[in-house]
Amino acid sequence: MILLGPLQKALATLHLALCQPKDEFIRDAVIQRFEYSYELAWKLLRRYLAEDVGAETLAPLSRKDLFRLAADKQLIASPLPWFDYHHARNITSHTYDEAVAEQVYQVAIAFYDDAMALLTELEKRNATD
Repeated sequence: MILLGPLQKALATLHLALCQPKDEFIRDAVIQRFEYSYELAWKLLRRYLAEDVGAETLAPLSRKDLFRLAADKQLIASPLPWFDYHHARNITSHTYDEAVAEQVYQVAIAFYDDAMALLTELEKRNATD
């Protein structure tokens, strides 16, 4: 069984920020909350897959391969958006640039729905384990 509380809380904080009228401060809050929510999501995904297929099977996989495997295991609908989320996470240190900040903000909006779908799937699987 995987502890899902931290991801649940992180996504709740992201949702709260996304529900606010957007200004520069809210955008920055969304980006920060996206950062830690993404980190929790992919690490929980990796942890679940390690238990499912074995850590030794997972060890040589790249992050993209991990997302492909997650899609094969029907934990996520498609790996392609998760490639974008990873890229956006990597460029968050450049959010002083208005265009980059806006791009990451938009990615965070899409991420929220996919991360909630992942969380729902993990909750369902945790309940049956």
